[in-house]
Amino acid sequence: MIFSNLEFLFVYLPITLIVYYILPGRFRNIWLLIVSLIFYGWGEPVYVFLMIFTIIIDYICGYFVDRYLDMERPKAKGFMIAAIVINLAILGFFKYYNFFVENLRLIPVFANISFLGLELPIGISFYTFQSLSYVIDVYRGDARVQKNLTSFGAYVTLYPQLIAGPIVRYQDVDDQLREREHSFPMFASGVRTFLAGMAKKVLLADMAGQLWEESFMSVPLDERTVLGAWLGILFYSFQIYFDFSGYSDMAIGLGKMIGFKFLENFNYPYIAKSITDFWRRWHISLSTWFREYVYIPLGGNRKGRWKMYRNLFIVWFLTGFWHGASWNFILWGLYYFVLLVVEKTFLLKVLKKIPTVFCHLYTMFFVLIGWLLFVSCDITVGDGLIYLGNMFGIGTSGFTNSGVTFDLVRNLIFIAVCVIASTPLPKYLFYKFYTCSKQARIVISIGTIALIQLCIAYVVSSDFSPFLYFRF
Repeated sequence: MIFSNLEFLFVYLPITLIVYYILPGRFRNIWLLIVSLIFYGWGEPVYVFLMIFTIIIDYICGYFVDRYLDMERPKAKGFMIAAIVINLAILGFFKYYNFFVENLRLIPVFANISFLGLELPIGISFYTFQSLSYVIDVYRGDARVQKNLTSFGAYVTLYPQLIAGPIVRYQDVDDQLREREHSFPMFASGVRTFLAGMAKKVLLADMAGQLWEESFMSVPLDERTVLGAWLGILFYSFQIYFDFSGYSDMAIGLGKMIGFKFLENFNYPYIAKSITDFWRRWHISLSTWFREYVYIPLGGNRKGRWKMYRNLFIVWFLTGFWHGASWNFILWGLYYFVLLVVEKTFLLKVLKKIPTVFCHLYTMFFVLIGWLLFVSCDITVGDGLIYLGNMFGIGTSGFTNSGVTFDLVRNLIFIAVCVIASTPLPKYLFYKFYTCSKQARIVISIGTIALIQLCIAYVVSSDFSPFLYFRF
């Protein structure tokens, strides 16, 4: 089940919210656990048991970490390590087994190792990291132990961000699991945030995705042009941003409707002035997780430049590998490792001295190249390298042709809308108008209803609506 699905919008969500608000407060976490398991099991009923196993293991380990933390710290550490090993072993088996077998079979002695016909459990990378954060936070003393199993289960399975994030660390919602605020203004804000995310997904990401496929999949190799190649990867960059940030906005909005305040996952990354700045703005919950639970425990930048480089290498190798069992993701992670090392070594000082527009162009140039590496899991690394050559005039039929020029002209308004929607301007104008008068709020309410109808019309009429991050 996905958020832009009609069953979710008109059946699952209304029933979930109505029952949630009818129930007394002490039963609401139990209800959230039940409906979240139903939400997950809608598409993957078998893997619900795997998730329940993860919940039980981390609940038990968290309990014993807290029990031994003050008096027998080595035992507490042992239970934390056990949780880490078990969680990563499950993640590694389901997500990376076939990848390792595929590469091992290149060695003659391992040529007879069999593949397993396992499907990747949806969202396993997200909920594994989320559940692990609980045990680690309890060990560090950053969060209290959760003695209520259903409340802990509700945290791990919480349907708004279960499948594709944002990754919610336990310490950030510890208090909210025990007691949270419910109010009409917060609920209304959640509806607006959800709708904004849905508009991003349905009206922008899906259109950009179709244009990307038309720009790459439908164009014969001997008819590609330089402009067409750049236009295609631009459309993909819009698709992945509005797809993922739209999903995150919907998750944050749904969280507000039930009293949870999740941290923002995107902060307008396409206005970044450096690669370092970009990664402070893109998928913030993942970057924060790796910083807090990998980079800083390794020593961060406190133990000298070379160890900082080592730590960055580990983090970005893992970041790439987290995204998928494919070499292109590893190359993508190491690509950003190199760029960040260059920036930390000298380039950030240079960027501070040059006009902002050049900093932005530099950033977006390398981000677009990075997305080509990222999408190469769908088109193969070889095709990705050919496409990269096309972007620089290698193997093309010229700079442009009449078809590409026509595509550019007919999509100029859409591109302009995507560019503007990638900046804080729409949000600024919305709140400026919303707070100016009562009449303005009435106009916004009418516009909200119209936007809902438009999004639903697109959902009904379109058969192209993939969520790119479901695979992770």
